[in-house]
Amino acid sequence: MSLTKPLVTDALRAVPGATAGTDLVSGHHLLWVSACDTYASVKLQYPARDKAAFDSLAASAHGAVLDAARPLGTRVDSFIVEFVNEAGTVVHTSRFGGPTGKPQPEQPKPQQAPTQAPTQAPTPAPGQAGHTPIPGLRPQAPGLPGVGRVITVGAGKGGVGKSTVAVNLAVGFARQGQSVGLLDADIYGPSLPTMLGLDDQELVVHDGLLQPFLAHGVRCMTMGKLVPADKPLIWRGPMAHGAFKQLAEQTRWGELDTLVIDLPPGTGDVSLTMAQMLRLTGAIVVCTPQRVAQDDASRAIQMFRQLGVEILGVVENMSTFVGDDGKEYDIFGKGGAQHMAQRLGVPFLGAIPITMSLRQNSDTGDPTSNFTGTGRAERALAGALATLVRQVEAQVALASLKQAQATPKLTIS
Repeated sequence: MSLTKPLVTDALRAVPGATAGTDLVSGHHLLWVSACDTYASVKLQYPARDKAAFDSLAASAHGAVLDAARPLGTRVDSFIVEFVNEAGTVVHTSRFGGPTGKPQPEQPKPQQAPTQAPTQAPTPAPGQAGHTPIPGLRPQAPGLPGVGRVITVGAGKGGVGKSTVAVNLAVGFARQGQSVGLLDADIYGPSLPTMLGLDDQELVVHDGLLQPFLAHGVRCMTMGKLVPADKPLIWRGPMAHGAFKQLAEQTRWGELDTLVIDLPPGTGDVSLTMAQMLRLTGAIVVCTPQRVAQDDASRAIQMFRQLGVEILGVVENMSTFVGDDGKEYDIFGKGGAQHMAQRLGVPFLGAIPITMSLRQNSDTGDPTSNFTGTGRAERALAGALATLVRQVEAQVALASLKQAQATPKLTIS
């Protein structure tokens, strides 16, 4: 039997809370639980004041979970306790590596950015109003071990095809011989299980780490394989934060040339968490030609600018419909995203058409066929995707020259 969230939650009812007569659950100290196979982690808000007190409470929680799991024959190979303050910032982490493990030494954390405002405000980027940095973010976002470039694909609104762009971009990189990873960070609406054909692959956890799935030459991880396909994820911001953190940091990616991250739509919690956690090479914004999509894409671009993330460019998806006879139909009005990119001073990476084969290959989990079709429409699609991969490579090279590992900053205007 595997560890489950109800098992871990019930076990923590045996650990006393800060107030007499309460426990970690009834005292509202338990904020979040994750459990998979023989691995579990929890997030607590508890008024402890020093490392020893945190580790003592974590040891009690670990012991309670072991006591609950033992009669069921369930192993606890990894147990992580994160303590957060009232603002939701992690202030201490206790890690237990096995049934008899002791807390492992906590890795040194980067110093926080100074809370005072800079003496000289930065120059706003083109098309960006003046803004004031919010203090307390990491001055140097870390990278993932063994991972080279990290490219995120976002959009201001849903339904514009950012997952289509992310999947085909990752497959395009893999077809060039790169070692590529793809992280489905769309916590609420994961698309990778369908688009990469992962239905028959089972989740594997080894030494407390998720093993990525392998499909079409791409190593991938998605929340869609960690929960039932028909289960809605009704999560508040801290839960989405924790889920993204686990998917990114607790997946055994191995050595990667490029990691592509498919973000959820909008400008919410996951995008902010990503910018704080990871050293990003740059962001791609996906947009359709319509004006309403352009407005939301503009907000996404400004968000990445305020976070200090390099904008690699804009992709116009669903630019035209190409029939099997090769004839093009401008269903949504061609060129709108390109005009927006020019207005905002960001690169235009290319236009991807709609074709019957693109829809079919996405539904059947066969993105490789998008690059190998022989019909007139298929050749148009393959050419557009090849252009996209080539343009992204060029922008990544430029970004690497001028970036110098700039620190993401959250700002408001």
